[in-house]
Amino acid sequence: MVDAIRRGGHVWAACMNPHSYVVASDRQEFSDALKGADLMVPDGIGIVLASRWCGGDIHERVTGFDLFSGLHDALEASGGGRIFFLGSTAAVLSEIDTRMRRDWPGLEVVGTYSPPFAAQFSESDSAAMVAAVNAARPDVLWVGMTAPKQEEWLHAHWPLIDARFAGAIGAVFDFYAGRINRSHWIFQRLGFEWLPRLLQEPRRLWRRTFVSAPRFLWAVWRIGRPSRRRRP
Repeated sequence: MVDAIRRGGHVWAACMNPHSYVVASDRQEFSDALKGADLMVPDGIGIVLASRWCGGDIHERVTGFDLFSGLHDALEASGGGRIFFLGSTAAVLSEIDTRMRRDWPGLEVVGTYSPPFAAQFSESDSAAMVAAVNAARPDVLWVGMTAPKQEEWLHAHWPLIDARFAGAIGAVFDFYAGRINRSHWIFQRLGFEWLPRLLQEPRRLWRRTFVSAPRFLWAVWRIGRPSRRRRP
């Protein structure tokens, strides 16, 4: 990733989890956006287990937070980088800016932008967002607007954006700012990071657990069962 940034690449990444899979199966715009991403990150133990069941080669999950912190570590170790944050509220962005300066002093936060709170951005909203990013010319653009809005927006506007890499990482903004507590590392290691999050935000996350998860399991079972039957 760092090599691509240093070479002047133009790559954006999306994070895939079981809920994303289900939403994409119902929403063509989201499906197109995910297929248009240059890099898909397996953000969830469900994706890893589904890959094993279907004979795939995904062996471990990489969360959005792993992508976020890992790329920052690598950039700082290789000489630094310019970072831009797009999404969330002005208060959250201010907290992120402050913490970034402490955690990665070798990186430069060259800009933040809090877009209007709206189900869908107007053309003028999007134009202002693109202009703000391009004025800063970041190496890395982090987008935190929740799925599927962030992926669909990046997919539509990435050709217009002057950044080397972008990542749609949603809740990582709130995790890093300390607005939402990330699950204890034991839950993360066991693949149950979703459980404490559900208890923290039941209104927002109940659908993922009780609607999307069963649909994802059914879809994976149907896809993987024929291939398992054919194995010697």
